[in-house]
Amino acid sequence: MPDFELEAITKTKGFNLVCGVDEAGRGPLCGPVCAAAVILDPDTEIEGVNDSKKLSEKKREALFEVIKEKAVAYCVAFASVEEIEEHNILQATFLAMNRAIEGLSKKADYALIDGNRVPKNITIPCETVIKGDAKSMSIAAASILAKVSRDRLLLEYAEKYPEYNFAKHKGYGTKEHIEAIKKYGPCEIHRASFLTKIK
Repeated sequence: MPDFELEAITKTKGFNLVCGVDEAGRGPLCGPVCAAAVILDPDTEIEGVNDSKKLSEKKREALFEVIKEKAVAYCVAFASVEEIEEHNILQATFLAMNRAIEGLSKKADYALIDGNRVPKNITIPCETVIKGDAKSMSIAAASILAKVSRDRLLLEYAEKYPEYNFAKHKGYGTKEHIEAIKKYGPCEIHRASFLTKIK
C-alpha cells in the first residue's frame, strides 16, 4: 500500500510542499490525456487510497471527492487530441503534467512523478518513481483524480457519440470499440495516429 515515506525523505532535503503527479489515458484510442498533481498533508489520513487501477469504479468515485476535500492543493489538467497528434502521446502527457503542477493553488516545490521519464520543461525539482502509485500516497491520490476526471469526460462523450459506447470501455481499444470504428469510422475525438493499424 502507498504511504508517505517518499514524501518524508523529500522533506528531509528541505522541500516542504511535495506534490504527487500521475496521468490517465495514454493508451486509449480517443480523447485527451489527463494528469493530476496533488499535495497532501502527511498527518491527514485518507483511508483506501491506492493505485487507481486496483480500485473499483465506485471506490475511485468516492475517494475522488475525499481527496479533493482533504488535499492541501490539487489540480487536474488535460492535453487535447490535437496536442497528442501534434506532439505525440509522451510529449502531450508531459504537457498535461506540467499544467497540473503549474495549476496548483499552492505552488509545489518538489514533484514525485509516476513512471521513469521526467516531463520536459518542468519548472521545479522532481524525481520519477516507477510504480509510484503503489508507493507514494500523493501519487496514488493523483492517479485517482486523473482516472476519475478522464472517465467522467468519456461519459460525456458517450452521450454525444452513442454508437461507440465510450461509457463501457472509456476509449480503450477493446474488440467492441474497434468494431464500432470499422463500422462508423472515427469521430472527431479519435486519435488518428492510434488508428493506423485498424483496417
